[in-house]
Amino acid sequence: MAMTQTISPARSAPAAEAAVPALDLDNVTCTFRTPGAKASYTAVKEATLRIADGEFVSVVGPTGCGKSTLLNVSAGLLQPSSGTVRVYGEELVGMNRKAGYMFQAESLMPWRSALDNVVVGLEYQGVPRAEAEARGQDWLKRVGLGAHGHRYPHQMSGGMRKRAALAQTLIMNPRIILMDEPFSALDIQTRQLMENELLDIWSADRKSVLFITHDLEEAIALSDRVVVLSAGPGTHPIGEFVIDLPRPRDVSEIRLTPQFVQLHDQIWHTMKEEVLKGYVQSQNK
Repeated sequence: MAMTQTISPARSAPAAEAAVPALDLDNVTCTFRTPGAKASYTAVKEATLRIADGEFVSVVGPTGCGKSTLLNVSAGLLQPSSGTVRVYGEELVGMNRKAGYMFQAESLMPWRSALDNVVVGLEYQGVPRAEAEARGQDWLKRVGLGAHGHRYPHQMSGGMRKRAALAQTLIMNPRIILMDEPFSALDIQTRQLMENELLDIWSADRKSVLFITHDLEEAIALSDRVVVLSAGPGTHPIGEFVIDLPRPRDVSEIRLTPQFVQLHDQIWHTMKEEVLKGYVQSQNK
């Protein structure tokens, strides 16, 4: 277990320091101006964040601090006011075509079955229907929905819809996976099942993952590295922690180990003051 104050690759990524980062946010600032407002608002200020190839990184911080802003910048959905975003060494212009984005909100189309939702990206790419269905069915099996491809979203539980959304993202074989609190609406039992399924799928081919969460325990249980953001406005990383817990992991069991408890205490010590600042700011809005 270790803490550093600069963003560097986790020890779990072999030779990561010598490799080109999968995702490199360099000195990024995001300033917004609302029409009619007297002053602009800087959500993110001079933030630097690097994700090594194959590394699972979680970002935690106070509510409303700008975590999702960094994710949207990484996806190419938002252009930073200043700073540079690079994907495997190339400056990002427009959408990040190497990334898949799993949103916090429901992303399934209600008029399409689970299978049809999973293959929608392949359809846009012009993949023949028979091939798309075969690949979609394979991914439904991988996320535990092999017998439920015919169901529509309203016929599925929250956990089943999240499984379908995960398959919808991963079927496109992105090199980078961006996840914005994807399991936050689930009950704790379903959430832990989904976290373990995510780890099982991720460990098979080790995509690069940038995972946004407000749940510190979730971040530690899943990640190679946890990055802590300051309270906004002008959020930026204030610390990072290498999570050197052994893999493979069961997220419910790993939480009971002394190493996990020690890491939780260390990270919370860094987060606590920022969380309190964020709370005070939210009360004064």
